[in-house]
Amino acid sequence: MVKITARKFVGRENVYDIGVERDHNFTIKNGLIASNCFNKSHSTAYGYVTYQTAYLKANYPLEYMAALLTANSGDTDKVQKYINNCVNMGITIDPPDINRSGLDFTPAAGKILFGFTAVRNVGQNAIASILSARDEDGEFQTLADFCDRVDLRAVNRRTVESLIHCGAFDKIESNRKQLINDLLLVYDWAQSRDKDRASGQGNLFDFSGLGGSVTDTNHKKGSNAFAAVPKADPVPDFPPQEKLRKEKELLGFYVSDHPLKALRKAASVLSPINLSQLNEQKEDAKVCAVIMLNNVKKVMTKKGDQMAILQIEDLTTQSEAVVFPKTYERISEQLIVDLRLIIWGKVDRRDDQTQLIVEDVEKVEEVKMVMVELNPQEAGDIEHLHHLKTILQEQSGDKEQARTRVIGIIQSENSRQLVRLGWQFCVQYSGRTVQALQNARFTAHTKSLIDN
Repeated sequence: MVKITARKFVGRENVYDIGVERDHNFTIKNGLIASNCFNKSHSTAYGYVTYQTAYLKANYPLEYMAALLTANSGDTDKVQKYINNCVNMGITIDPPDINRSGLDFTPAAGKILFGFTAVRNVGQNAIASILSARDEDGEFQTLADFCDRVDLRAVNRRTVESLIHCGAFDKIESNRKQLINDLLLVYDWAQSRDKDRASGQGNLFDFSGLGGSVTDTNHKKGSNAFAAVPKADPVPDFPPQEKLRKEKELLGFYVSDHPLKALRKAASVLSPINLSQLNEQKEDAKVCAVIMLNNVKKVMTKKGDQMAILQIEDLTTQSEAVVFPKTYERISEQLIVDLRLIIWGKVDRRDDQTQLIVEDVEKVEEVKMVMVELNPQEAGDIEHLHHLKTILQEQSGDKEQARTRVIGIIQSENSRQLVRLGWQFCVQYSGRTVQALQNARFTAHTKSLIDN
């Protein structure tokens, strides 16, 4: 709530009443006071709107979040933030559906459904044609049915490809690559039928029972409708990563899944931060994050050295990271767009902005950890732990390059507990460290972050 108060600020000649106690700055110039603070009427209005929106979010979360997503659909960062809020609220976001989607984000069956306007390469005329055909004759049954009923002057081949790649046809046929291959034949077939209809001629198959009944030429499906539609040879679907890449390219987000979701539990052992938590970290704090690399922008310094600005994202938000010349020279070959990476760096604040300075990166599939097994007695033995500490400090090597985390496994008869050792106990080479620990009669081994 905003606290209402009355204060008097005396200028050279006049007294000014300020109606709201709020964070604001006052400047005195020529004896006058300037302020941007709200008066009582503004405060009351804002309080009322706040109450309304809080009520809607609490009692109509689907409708509220759908409206919020629609209102901010032009702002990628905000939409991703709200999608993440939906996930935290237990609300599922579904990709577009050729038989259910409307113009905008829509509540449907306890979920929020992407609208057609969110799909790139799908214009307003194409959307109008799709919705009109669906309203007139019901749901589309096949790709051929779709191409035969919509206006192909508005819905071009590229539009249909975009709808397939973003998942809009998944309920009809989940194999997106098969649909793309079929489209090469089906679209030409549909254009031919459209020309026949426009000239008043019927296709031979319209009367033979192979391509549907006579009324099929008027977009009504007979019992054998589209039986003679050309179809490509069967092919396996696109790999999951390729499907997600195309989906994000067209929607701006990973919707049906996210490449980092499968890593959430495994990566937690490294104690990564979310990118949305970057502002909460202390200056020069050492951090790591599990990210997708979206873009690498190369920059030339005044000295002629090359550095880079990275566009990165995780499950919570998108952000930028800076790679200075010396680091870029060392890690540039690993900066490949669309890879899942672990990045290590430090927090830097300049001009009231927080950024991540990258110090090292590694593919998540190549990340190794050193696992040290201890029983409860060893875990409570100070001398034993001091010996372990000494070995790890000897194996830290170059402190700037020591990235490998050491995880203690305390195993008893009835429990198994993982203990993540602090950053100061990171080592440079996992293999050498394990060998040194084994030579000192510790039970140790390396472990990948995820199974390849």
